[in-house]
Amino acid sequence: MLALELLLSRSSQPRLQKPAPAEQELQNIIHAAMRVPDHGHLTPWKFIVCQENGLSRLGDIFEQAAIDEQLTEKEVQRAPQLPHRAPMVIVVIAKYQQNDKVPWVEQVASASCAAYAMQLAAKSQGYDNVWRTGIYTQSKVVKEAFALQEQDEIVGFLYIGTSAADFISKPSKSSNEFIEIWE
Repeated sequence: MLALELLLSRSSQPRLQKPAPAEQELQNIIHAAMRVPDHGHLTPWKFIVCQENGLSRLGDIFEQAAIDEQLTEKEVQRAPQLPHRAPMVIVVIAKYQQNDKVPWVEQVASASCAAYAMQLAAKSQGYDNVWRTGIYTQSKVVKEAFALQEQDEIVGFLYIGTSAADFISKPSKSSNEFIEIWE
């Protein structure tokens, strides 16, 4: 897939099933993340790849977080199943490192770029994905489960697999209202 075609056609696919990326394909996904802009070469990120039993482990964390957040009984019961919506989930974490030249926001942006690069690398190898955030990215229970420090952030959960439904194309938007050209 050509790079420009990939960038112009990328769209989240929420219904995923097996197969997930194999070992070499996963390595390509991680290597793509390692190539993103990284001021100071801090590598301010960590990736946790959850598959098989790892998905259940992540589901247990989500369940405990749902209880801690006092979500509804239905949401608590659903929480352990959330990671099982794909055969692979990559937890993308921004690991802040004190640096006078590279502020917190830039480090989180770099980790976000890593997540996006992983999405594109997965798609270029034939795997669909969706980047999920929400209550579990901000949960104290989830952050503690990953041993995060106060300024670390969960950028998101990348659900990766093979689309279980017809391709959902993202509607095109005009860029006119988002761009201003100075000459």
